[in-house]
Amino acid sequence: MKQMTKSLALIAAASGVVFGVVTPLSASADSGTPALKWTKCEGSGLDPRQRCATVSVPMDYADPDGPQIEIAVSRIRSENPDARRGALLLIPGGPGGDSMNDPSEKGQKLPRSVRDAYDLIGFAPRGMAPSTAVDCGLEQRDLARTTLLPWPAPDGSVDANMAAGKRVAEACARNGGELIRHISTLNEARDLDRVRAALGERKVSAWGVSYGTYVTDAYLQLFPQRTDRVVLDSNDNPDPVLAERAWLAAFERGAEDNFPEFAEWASAPGNPDRLADTAAEVRPLFLKLAARLDREPMPWPGANPAELNGNVLRQTMLDSFYDPDDYPVLARLILAAQRGTVPPAPAGPPEAVLQNVTAVAAATICNDADWPSDPAVYREGVAKSRAEFPLTGGMPRNAMPCADWTWEPKEAPVHITDRGPSNILMVQNERDPATPLSGALKLRAALGRRAVMVTNDSTGHDAYLDNGTACGDATVSRFLATGRRPAADLYCE
Repeated sequence: MKQMTKSLALIAAASGVVFGVVTPLSASADSGTPALKWTKCEGSGLDPRQRCATVSVPMDYADPDGPQIEIAVSRIRSENPDARRGALLLIPGGPGGDSMNDPSEKGQKLPRSVRDAYDLIGFAPRGMAPSTAVDCGLEQRDLARTTLLPWPAPDGSVDANMAAGKRVAEACARNGGELIRHISTLNEARDLDRVRAALGERKVSAWGVSYGTYVTDAYLQLFPQRTDRVVLDSNDNPDPVLAERAWLAAFERGAEDNFPEFAEWASAPGNPDRLADTAAEVRPLFLKLAARLDREPMPWPGANPAELNGNVLRQTMLDSFYDPDDYPVLARLILAAQRGTVPPAPAGPPEAVLQNVTAVAAATICNDADWPSDPAVYREGVAKSRAEFPLTGGMPRNAMPCADWTWEPKEAPVHITDRGPSNILMVQNERDPATPLSGALKLRAALGRRAVMVTNDSTGHDAYLDNGTACGDATVSRFLATGRRPAADLYCE
């Protein structure tokens, strides 16, 4: 970890935190903010304590008195009012994720000390149901996983990707309504500040995960003095020019960081899904099978697309790497393909949900940052990526709908700096497929003295209370409950 920069020692004056003392931060609300009306949440399996409400926000913050939209919010109150410090925003990944059920589910994995300290707050970002929702009315073929992530043709051609991106962009312009033009990371951060005010909180704490770290970073830049304790978990690359394209490019490094772990698992004696006798044999086996499926796809009834091809295998690899518990999914698909069979088609979300998620994801990525429109840029990038990173077949440098998006970004991308309170704790797995350590280190450098970083000797996405380490979990829990951070960046085994 010699690349890891060392943070300055934590000082109370920088963060406004009195360590070990519960200091309520909800003494005043923004003037004129209407009180929330909490009702029973819709859905099954929720904690009976969870309640839901909506917050009205401007569709266009440049026209605050214009049309309003609704942001759905959920809450489970602190389990000990005497120990309550404030509200903890659970900021989801994506774009296209929501945290409406997280107070009942993910939030209940938090230790009691943290649940005592905070009301747990979930929400659905603008455009996501049950907030005011968008839908592009996409064709079924454009909802395929291997279309949404732009896997090139077997020969490296990007022509089909450019055509699919154009179809998606045109459908969103035609069917997405006015709201789709105003979905962005910066607007999500502004919405969160309206939520903060509606909750009656002077400051809020936050636990942002994956893309949620980028949303949290935007909030930190726009409203630094309204933040209390901030956890950034599985961290996005902060590059202000390639903010969204860097997310796609991250899969190159993420797959390479993870594949050796999969290969060790897939060659272990006694593994019922064992692929090879040695770890060294697994990578060439995978690449050979992917190349064969590029040439000779296998029919796969009920799947989208309805065939098992090389890109479907590669996409399954990426999906399985998010959590080592999912390694058997990839291994069993490899074993089936070697036998000339396919497993049952994987179940997907309902089409209405997939349409909604896809619309929000496309709008966020394309409204946040400008993408090149020249196919030659992507042809060159794909060719280089295929040569350097064969596991991901050129996808991470390919074109998305943003290459043909109807509207220019309304604002410059988020520019993350080291200016603001020193109240951030980053937690990051060393082998993360989607937000690799290399990008997290860039964010760590950009935040400077504002942050301390915990790096886990661990594999998979989502570090805190999921795929991290006991040491990392304890460090984050202690920070949320007491405000105490390590004096310097920490490596947890």
